[in-house]
Amino acid sequence: MQTKIIDLVIADKSPLVLAGLTQMFGEDDRFDLLATAADGERFMEAVDRLSFDVGVIGWQMPYMDGGEVLEALGEREDAPRIVVYTGEPSASVPRQVMLKGGAGFCSKRDKPEILLETVIAVAEGRMAFPFVDMSKPQEDPFDALTARERELLAALADGLTNSAIAREFDISVNTVKFHLKNLYGKIGVANRAQAVALYFRGGP
Repeated sequence: MQTKIIDLVIADKSPLVLAGLTQMFGEDDRFDLLATAADGERFMEAVDRLSFDVGVIGWQMPYMDGGEVLEALGEREDAPRIVVYTGEPSASVPRQVMLKGGAGFCSKRDKPEILLETVIAVAEGRMAFPFVDMSKPQEDPFDALTARERELLAALADGLTNSAIAREFDISVNTVKFHLKNLYGKIGVANRAQAVALYFRGGP
């Protein structure tokens, strides 16, 4: 039975993901979230100034990505144990995380409870990696999008309004709405919030 509170630092390039994880871990008295970081370099700064048990980091991050963070931590004594939390669809990522010294992996496709359980397992000294069944590849809803629709989805994820998107792409607001309606239909969502959530999870 867990008695020790787990000290935690989180790093992710997405403000939306950071906000969601901050709320999730902040409301769970098994964890003490000491800091968050928007990129790998800021996470390493937190490692320099804080003592904590587990880091939850993204795989694709600015300045230092997840792999570079793991390599840097491999040269340090008493480094925190690392869980990589990502929507990256490549089945090779969990293996790369393990080879670079990570202690756990969790996909953004998984339920939030899986991430909590993974962090607890890692804090207890265990390794926590999924079994990847390559015989059942997961269909990627983003494959159906055109290049322009992918750009629009990225703009949504950056928080741009329809008017801002129209200015960015030099098209009318009505054209933006038309493209977004098609985009939502292709990826099976009803609105902007659902599209952004799916984008950050990396798929269904």
